[in-house]
Amino acid sequence: MPSTKEIRVKIKSVQNTRKITKAMEMVAASKMRKAQERMRQIRPYGDKIRNIVAHLAQANPEYKPPFLVRREHVKAVGIILVTTDKGLCGGLNTNVQRALLGRFRELAAKGVKFHAAAIGNKGLGFLQRLNVAVVSQYVHLGDRPQLEKLIGPFKVLIDMYADGRIDEMHIVYSRFINTMKQEPVIEQLLPLSAAHLEQSEEERRAYAWDYLYEPDAQSVIDALLVRFAEALIYQAVAENMASEQSARMVAMKAASDNAKKLIDELQLVYNKTRQAGITKEISEIVGGAAALA
Repeated sequence: MPSTKEIRVKIKSVQNTRKITKAMEMVAASKMRKAQERMRQIRPYGDKIRNIVAHLAQANPEYKPPFLVRREHVKAVGIILVTTDKGLCGGLNTNVQRALLGRFRELAAKGVKFHAAAIGNKGLGFLQRLNVAVVSQYVHLGDRPQLEKLIGPFKVLIDMYADGRIDEMHIVYSRFINTMKQEPVIEQLLPLSAAHLEQSEEERRAYAWDYLYEPDAQSVIDALLVRFAEALIYQAVAENMASEQSARMVAMKAASDNAKKLIDELQLVYNKTRQAGITKEISEIVGGAAALA
């Protein structure tokens, strides 16, 4: 049985750990509110540009953009993996990586090659461990996503898609559902999937008109589709950041609660050990006194 001194040292260590996890929980709660507000602000813009792109795709203009053309044989795929820079956020990154690993195995069985762009330090390390070709990366994102810095890694894969070096492009991230739930998502960016271009009856009536293109349809539609893809990536990063802070707050709260339970258990063991020591000392004193008598 450990001595009372050893138990006191362990209690002090757990108390210090609990102070840290409690502070991290409060910081994550503060950042979570800002991240959720930022995520909710980008959603209306994403919905509006999606409606415009969906209408253009169904309007059958004289120009058919390559971003909407599905290629028959998929030989190479580009992956944008969005993760966090730091850990201590529960199973958030693990769930995303597990989902992507399943997709890797599925495509590798068909002989498909991979080219990846990593957004976040955890995803970069994961891709390097799998020996996946990382063509671009962006780490140390901070607390606010910056579109001008996200465009670089995204532009590399866009150019590869335009040159025919990859036939599809996917983005993998954690979608924010609520504070307690975040789900990993693998979403196809290029060619634009039918899920992005679906419209309800109300949206079809709202976008029933046609467009006049200036200077020409090709310039306008190509620029719009690039902006649409950028909006999807920015929204994915914003969703992932909101998920990160929520998962970290929940994980740190669980760690604080577990630390409190451990402190209570150690305190009980300490009291029992101390009581046993006092009882032993009293017994020795009584025994000595009886021997002298």
